[in-house]
Amino acid sequence: MFWVLLLLPAWAAAGISCTRLCLAAVRAATVDADVAGARELTLYEAAFLSGGPARVADLTLVSMARQRRLLLAHTGWATVVDPRGRDDMERSVLGAIGPEGQSRIAPVRAAAAAADSVRRLADRLVAAGLAVPDGARTTVAGAVRQVQAASAAVLALAVVAVLLPGQGTGDGVPVAVWFALPLVLTLSCLAIARIEVHPYTRWASPAGQRLLGTLARHSDDTADDRTYLTSVAVRGVRAIGEPDLRAALAHRDRGADRAAGG
Repeated sequence: MFWVLLLLPAWAAAGISCTRLCLAAVRAATVDADVAGARELTLYEAAFLSGGPARVADLTLVSMARQRRLLLAHTGWATVVDPRGRDDMERSVLGAIGPEGQSRIAPVRAAAAAADSVRRLADRLVAAGLAVPDGARTTVAGAVRQVQAASAAVLALAVVAVLLPGQGTGDGVPVAVWFALPLVLTLSCLAIARIEVHPYTRWASPAGQRLLGTLARHSDDTADDRTYLTSVAVRGVRAIGEPDLRAALAHRDRGADRAAGG
């Protein structure tokens, strides 16, 4: 009956992870229900809801580069052409580059993403019910990953229990059936979560996701510069059409990444 000692952690993993996922979904639904009504997202808001602070920094760099106020070289360097920032985000980028007017792109992105202007943007979106609060930012997505891990753990424990010699059956029921119950529980939770709260996002609440979907649909109607920047805000660097600009932002400074904890 050693298999019972394996069944207990299987049920514990399944029960705890599924409970966490249910609570996360309820909290997300509560936030969504408190949203007052539809509104139009700015590009910075769309960037934050899609990819967080790093996406806001990328959008700012791309916007300034397309206006020829900032040169982004494919070698990973940023050079200031126009030192006047038109909003707080641009001023954060210029401040990160410094008075010399030139800097590696990677530390500029990291500093701009951590700027007060981005934090204020995040606070406004959270207050509007469009972004996930910082303390619960990984709630739904993290809970889903935990349920997935629990499913794998239950399956692994079941295999071990079945392969143990001389375990027989439990009350006339094959050992595998006992482990099938927590496995069905976790898989059912994952299926329901995919229907009810998919896609799982780190930044946008369900209301924010709906606005992002509307923004993406409307962006297909025109082909102007705002549409281009909207694509960058929603899809990130991979939406950049210019090879040199895409290479500049895809460049990684290893030293800066380590300093930022990457």
